[in-house]
Amino acid sequence: MNLTKLWAAPIDDYVIDLAWSPDGTLLAAASAAGPVHLFDGPTGENRRQLPGHDDGANCLAFAPQVSGLSPQVSSSILAAAAGRQLTFLRADASTLHAFKPAPKTLSAIAWHPQGGALASAYFGGVCLWDADDFIAQKEFPYANGIHTLAWSPDRRWLVSGNADPSVHLWLPEEDQEFQMSGYETKVKQITFDHTSRHLATTGGQDVCVWDCSGAGPEGREPLMFPHDAPLCAVAFQRTHGLLASASTDGVVQLWSPERPQPLRATVKMPAPATKLVWSPDDRLLAVGSEKGILYILKVEA
Repeated sequence: MNLTKLWAAPIDDYVIDLAWSPDGTLLAAASAAGPVHLFDGPTGENRRQLPGHDDGANCLAFAPQVSGLSPQVSSSILAAAAGRQLTFLRADASTLHAFKPAPKTLSAIAWHPQGGALASAYFGGVCLWDADDFIAQKEFPYANGIHTLAWSPDRRWLVSGNADPSVHLWLPEEDQEFQMSGYETKVKQITFDHTSRHLATTGGQDVCVWDCSGAGPEGREPLMFPHDAPLCAVAFQRTHGLLASASTDGVVQLWSPERPQPLRATVKMPAPATKLVWSPDDRLLAVGSEKGILYILKVEA
C-alpha cells in the first residue's frame, strides 16, 4: 500500500482545521491567521477565500447540505462555543438558544451521532444538552481539564482526552465510566473506527488503540503502534479500517489494526502535521501542516 501526493497548496498560516464537504468536492482549510480557504477536492484548485474571524479560526465543519460551512452541525442546528458561552444557531445564523454560561471555559463540543443531544466539556466535567428542549440530560463530573470529546458511531461511548493525562470513557445509557491513564503527555487526539470497536488515542510516541467491544477496554492491553517522535494527529477512515497517524518529525503512517503486521505505509512530510482528515470516500487523506501547506495524499493498494 502506498500514499502518493495528489496535490499540495499553500495557505497563509499554520493549518488549524480541515473539513471535507459531504460529497467530497470541496475541502475547507482554516488558518491561524483567520481566513478560510476553499479548494476543489480532486484537483486542488483554490475556489475561494473567506474572511474568517478577526481573532483566527479554531474549527470548522460543513453542514449536511454541501453549501453550508459552520462550526458543529446537527441537522439544521449549529452549535458554537466561545469562552463559557454555548449557543445553538439556526441555519441562517440566527440564535435558536443561548445557554447559561458554563462554570469554566468550554474546551470541546461533540454532537451525539443521532443529533438529539450535544456534549460540552469544561474544566470540571461534561454536560449533555438536549437539542429539543435545551435542558441538561446528564452531567458527568471530571476534576481536570478536557481537551477533546468523541462519540463512538454506535452511540454507546462518550470519550474525553484529558490534561491529567488520561482517557476517560462514559457509558451514558448504563451509568458506567472507565479511565485509562499512564500516558506520557496530555491526550489531545482521539478517534473511533467506523465499527466503534477500536479507539485510537495519542499522548506520547505510540498510537494507543483500545478495544471497546463487549465490556470495554478496562483490563485489556491496548495495541501500540510506534513512531519515533511524539504524535500530533490521528484519524480513522470513515467507513473502512485504516488508521492514519502523524508525528512531530513529519512522518505519516497508515495502520490496519486487525492485521498481524499492522503497518501499511509510511511517508515523510516536509513539516509536522496539524490535522489529518479522510475524504468521504476514504480514498484521499488531507494533511494540514505547521508550515501552512495543505497536502492531499491518495491511498493506492
